[in-house]
Amino acid sequence: MAADAFAALREAIMLGELKPGTPLRLEELARSLGMSISPVREALRLLEVQGLAEYAPYRGARVTDLAQDEMIEIYEARRALEVPIARRAAARFTNADRIALEAALERAEQGYAIGDRLLVVRSNSDFHSGLAAASGSQWLQRLLSPLLEISERYAAAVLGSDQPAKTRKLERKGHLRILKALSDHDADAAESEILQHLDVFEAHYGGGLAQAST
Repeated sequence: MAADAFAALREAIMLGELKPGTPLRLEELARSLGMSISPVREALRLLEVQGLAEYAPYRGARVTDLAQDEMIEIYEARRALEVPIARRAAARFTNADRIALEAALERAEQGYAIGDRLLVVRSNSDFHSGLAAASGSQWLQRLLSPLLEISERYAAAVLGSDQPAKTRKLERKGHLRILKALSDHDADAAESEILQHLDVFEAHYGGGLAQAST
């Protein structure tokens, strides 16, 4: 039940149904979810671990803010991890890896076609997770996972601010260029493409976040 509560609350935060700064009161959430307080309390703890909720003295839990500084830090950390991921993946890339990444791209296209923001952002994470899996490093996969989860919130916020067409074009172009570099087993090109892709989306999400907050 805690997992169900966590999934429901995380989705509500991702879609902006629970906006930044919204109080997360145990009794109210338990009532709305039809659960007891205990699994909801555990769900809030998991949200805090992911950076989606925070506790303030005398105020209790609340949804964390979307902040430019946090997003910049996330992308700095992603560059540090995804460059070695891309280089390792290029050396090891298999047909099975290619199929997995192409499937993630197809799911993203489906999400855009039906206007499903969660499917879009999760498919994007699947692409980058698949890239990490192709690297053969379990530690790089583990380290990247929480960064992708936080990145999803910024992506969902921008997609909800009338940016889907531009985001779709940038995302597909970058992912296809990364995929080609990997298929060519070209580590230098893979590094260059992943860095360019992350630079483009840091700027895109930053601009979209500023627009969404005005």
